Amino acid sequence: QIHLVESGGGLVQAGGSLTLSCAASGRTFERYFMGWFRQAPGKEREFVAAIKWSEGHTYYSDSVKGRFTISRDITKNTVYLQLNRLEPADTAVYYCAARNELLANYRDWGRGAQVTVSS
Repeated sequence: QIHLVESGGGLVQAGGSLTLSCAASGRTFERYFMGWFRQAPGKEREFVAAIKWSEGHTYYSDSVKGRFTISRDITKNTVYLQLNRLEPADTAVYYCAARNELLANYRDWGRGAQVTVSS
């Protein structure tokens, strides 16, 4: 069973930076995509970024492209999301998720980490 644990959330001023971590366990992830999603109050959960574990290819939503960076450390089984130039609109609970590359949907999720950006 896949277990995902996020850490690194917090309160930051607009223009600041944070790094989120997602520690993954329960299996090997060579054939997985690891993604970050977020959900703001009153809004639906939305895709933020993803990385293909094996090759490191990355994907971003238009709203964070150029500001956020996803990466992974294979030796630590950890995925990171570096958030730069944060805006109040980035305030949300950020979730780590895993998807087998043969499947369409993310099926394994962490509990989330709160990121709050003050203006």
